[in-house]
Amino acid sequence: IEWRDPWLIALISFHIIITFTCFSTRNYGNFQVILFIILCEYIYFLYFSENINEVAARNWTLFSRQQYFDSKGLFISVVFSIPILLNCMIMVGSWLYQSTQIMTNLKKAQLRQRLKEMNMNREQRQHIKAE
Repeated sequence: IEWRDPWLIALISFHIIITFTCFSTRNYGNFQVILFIILCEYIYFLYFSENINEVAARNWTLFSRQQYFDSKGLFISVVFSIPILLNCMIMVGSWLYQSTQIMTNLKKAQLRQRLKEMNMNREQRQHIKAE
């Protein structure tokens, strides 16, 4: 594989930038939703990756130094489809982790509130007994 092909450099750079963006914006939910929607639009390209592979196999001399596009579409899947799917999975995993953290914090707050109410009730009963 000739990794110095401009289109491969651009594609790999795109995937690196998207992955970096996924990790660096993990605490910004609205931005992540927009990024996820954009990546989902690219998932439509995944559906047509076989067709893209066929077109690229016919016209590879226009943009590449070597013929990478086999009949099964393995190369296009590895360099195009899999990184997009991995980025989507990273975002979903991040959202699941954040959800568990929020649920944990909520449950801790509920338990603290219940303990506080129990202490207040105990103090009221002790105050009533003292009178």
